[in-house]
Amino acid sequence: MQQVTIKNDFLSLKVLNYGARIQELLFRDKDGAWQNTVVGFSKPEQYLEDPISLGACVGRFAGRISGGGFTLDGEFYPVYSEDGVHLHGGQEGFANKYWEVKEVHQGDDPFVKLNYISPHQEEGYPGELEVTLTYQLQGATLRIIHEAFTDQHTIVNLTNHSYFRLDSSTEISHYKLQLGSEQFLDTHPNLLPTGGLNNVQGTDFDFRKPKNIGNTLMDTPFALHSSFVAEAYSPISGIRMRVKSNQPAVVVYTPPAFAGICFETQNFPDAPNIASFPSSALKPGDKYRNESEFAFDLVT
Repeated sequence: MQQVTIKNDFLSLKVLNYGARIQELLFRDKDGAWQNTVVGFSKPEQYLEDPISLGACVGRFAGRISGGGFTLDGEFYPVYSEDGVHLHGGQEGFANKYWEVKEVHQGDDPFVKLNYISPHQEEGYPGELEVTLTYQLQGATLRIIHEAFTDQHTIVNLTNHSYFRLDSSTEISHYKLQLGSEQFLDTHPNLLPTGGLNNVQGTDFDFRKPKNIGNTLMDTPFALHSSFVAEAYSPISGIRMRVKSNQPAVVVYTPPAFAGICFETQNFPDAPNIASFPSSALKPGDKYRNESEFAFDLVT
């Protein structure tokens, strides 16, 4: 397993080639102390036993697919499911693959570039998919760029599965959260979308204006209407994080067992099976691109 560190005057990032995972992302708090803003293990080998995709790239399709598979060009492609749900690309997914470290650049705007080639029919998906993932530091901003090409008509939906933690507290109820969304996806009890959208107004998910997270638990897909995704702020550390993306949705996840919050910028869950959702199809010659930014500053 390889570990790569890139840093500038504001951020320090550790990346593992196993799952293209973010192991550590350091930013100074209001007292000048380094705060690791992601949940992670101290030893790389601990990730081999991680069941929750800590800091990983998830794919080939992030999120959930219903019905045991999907139909493309009239052909049904079965994928691994548990209780009728295919999650995060299957039994292994991209989170448990060894990626190739293609390039590391230190100095101005440092970056690390990783590559993974997913063979035709891996986890049931058609086509060989070549994925390039770039982590770049620009000032106090982490840019995450997923790019993919295919040699056959396929589906793709990639995201980063970091659990952000803006202070050392054992809870996140005091975080102030704002979301750039007026609608969230209506879901069945197993979290598969029904195909409908609900307005956030009058619900616990109305974060159009900043407010404390409180006791609100989320494993919730939100529809996005602009590049602004979210803003989270901890009054304990003074750290604020702003998220932007070119994706049509974000799944906000607050794990019940530990302090952290995921902003999984991606396409709509189960998009391959719901015609009204944005297409997740990728054809040969076209490029898939998910570009998301996580910008840090201090509020004092």
